[in-house]
Amino acid sequence: MTRAVIAEDEALLREALRKLLAQAWPELQVVATCEDGAGALQAIADHHPDVAFLDIRMPGLSGLEVAAAAIEASPATQVVFTTAYDQYAIDAFERGAIDYLLKPIAPERLATTVQRLKSRAASGNLPGDLALLLRELAQRTGTASAPPLTWITAGSGRETRLVMVDDVAYFRADNKYTVAMTADGEALLRKPIRELLDVLDPATFKQIHRSTIVNLKAIAAIERDDTGKGTVRLKGRPETLTVSQPFMALFRHM
Repeated sequence: MTRAVIAEDEALLREALRKLLAQAWPELQVVATCEDGAGALQAIADHHPDVAFLDIRMPGLSGLEVAAAAIEASPATQVVFTTAYDQYAIDAFERGAIDYLLKPIAPERLATTVQRLKSRAASGNLPGDLALLLRELAQRTGTASAPPLTWITAGSGRETRLVMVDDVAYFRADNKYTVAMTADGEALLRKPIRELLDVLDPATFKQIHRSTIVNLKAIAAIERDDTGKGTVRLKGRPETLTVSQPFMALFRHM
């Protein structure tokens, strides 16, 4: 049976796509539905699905970043992007022989995509240089965004502290909140980690686990074990941080 992962941060759109797929591809088994990029990457690594339907814009890792990391985590997985972008970006999809669904998704367009996926799977002809295509798409779909966060307010005991983001070694999820770990100890942010990812500088902060974001400037070394998982050693802190196997792919070019 063909298996799929759906990643879409809007619950209504996620459910709508699942229902459309049930009609267009009854034998398809949806093994996971995800609301953010980290969850999508982990699901792809866990299930090795035949197809992954990825929203380009998701909290944390984008669909493009998930697809790039999935090349290593599950190389046989075909990728279909769901997008609201215009023809300029869609041209790149067409030339790269990679599938996309323009929102709102039309049943007849989905039916065409399903036939393409089936034909490609039967022939074994997956897109050639997917990594190159993803880099081009990232450039074409890049949009201006707000400046990254430079400071945060966080609770520490009975105090509310002003913490400079550059002073944070790493962030760790704590139920609905996030713990910021600095040289002075830990402080609690009343914000879930998936929201924090959207406002941090992606050039400095990287997600290494569904529950952990690390400051690259605080890393002393990254070690990979025989299972593909990694361990981060920090500058000036005794603890180590675990890098989930699928997230190790994000450090390939570092």
